[in-house]
Amino acid sequence: MAILATGAIGAICAVMLTVASKLMFVPTAEDEADLRLILPGANCGTCGYPGCDGYAAALVGGDVKTNLCIPGGDAVARNIAELLGVEFEDVIEQVAVCHCGGSFEVAERQHVYEGIPTCAATKLLYGGAISCNYGCLGYGDCAEICPNGAICIEDGVARINPRRCKGCGMCKRTCPNGIISTVADTVRVIVKCSSCDKGAEVRKKCSVGCIACKRCEKECPDGAITIVENLATIDYDKCSDCGRCAEVCPTKCIKVSDFSGAFRTIT
Repeated sequence: MAILATGAIGAICAVMLTVASKLMFVPTAEDEADLRLILPGANCGTCGYPGCDGYAAALVGGDVKTNLCIPGGDAVARNIAELLGVEFEDVIEQVAVCHCGGSFEVAERQHVYEGIPTCAATKLLYGGAISCNYGCLGYGDCAEICPNGAICIEDGVARINPRRCKGCGMCKRTCPNGIISTVADTVRVIVKCSSCDKGAEVRKKCSVGCIACKRCEKECPDGAITIVENLATIDYDKCSDCGRCAEVCPTKCIKVSDFSGAFRTIT
């Protein structure tokens, strides 16, 4: 009786699943499949949808912008526009930047870390070897996840090669200290520090950290830079890339970059 009952239940469930699969089936649009082939497959979520499949479905299903795929750039956006028969929209390319300059030479190390060699692990154990709680932990979780090989660790700090970076933001979401951000590749001025400590405390830990002196804030002719929680913060909608903030910064934590792979300070 038990075997018969189990078999009957299984048969009923099978019939119900078969009927449900027929009634609830949603055919995949041919355009959606073609769009999926166009998209790069990074599945980074930068477009705001759950991976490339989600973005392809959204493009077919509604009024969605065709220029949201940052890693794909203009080439992918143009192919999408041509397939859908809509006007091409330029992609605002992004590049990742590391807001920390605390290399071994300039930042104080508080102890020797001998745990699991990942940033996520060292963050849980007293913040790792560095004395600054906001700085780069230096074990390369960002480099490990980068699909383009754009990141390496040099002197204990993440270095990002903008020529390889596609702006997918996976490194940004991986960093436990949140010191990596993505900015438009037209940006030329960045703050290479993330510390919110007061100036005197910063000086004890790192010689190139932001000490919240407000010289940059006073010097900026565009009102684009302000001190927020003891850290210089740039409003890129106002910034004209004049570089005067970098000129007056006493610790040289504000850098001007041409994104050629190496930061240069304006003198």
